[in-house]
Amino acid sequence: MGDRVEFGEGDGMDSRAEELRELASKVGQVVYGVHEYFGNGLLEKVYENALEHRLIKAGYKVERQKPLKVFDEDGFCVGDYFVDMLVNDKLIVELKAARTLAPEHFAQILNYLRITRNPVGLLINFGSYKFERRTITA
Repeated sequence: MGDRVEFGEGDGMDSRAEELRELASKVGQVVYGVHEYFGNGLLEKVYENALEHRLIKAGYKVERQKPLKVFDEDGFCVGDYFVDMLVNDKLIVELKAARTLAPEHFAQILNYLRITRNPVGLLINFGSYKFERRTITA
């Protein structure tokens, strides 16, 4: 099974959120390059492969389909989620190839942020004619 991904809480949360926003902005530039080259209409996996390739070329650490364990209050594992990408061990990136972003897409990444206590994530939709990139704050 996968590692437990945890992000600390405490006094440094504002600086951590700012650091993640900056990382999200830089990753977003790479994402936009993928969108410009491939356009819309391909499978999500193609975009995921291309984004991973470009992020690694740019010097980022990328883990795909990173497992997130969900624990009950007593520490018992009650399930797993899999985020599309974890960049530099801290930024959750969720990819879609849908006609438009739907409320359940936002709920999904918000749940990931809540589970990890991570204040910022990135939601990308490659499927829309209009490029959709959202920085999500929990």
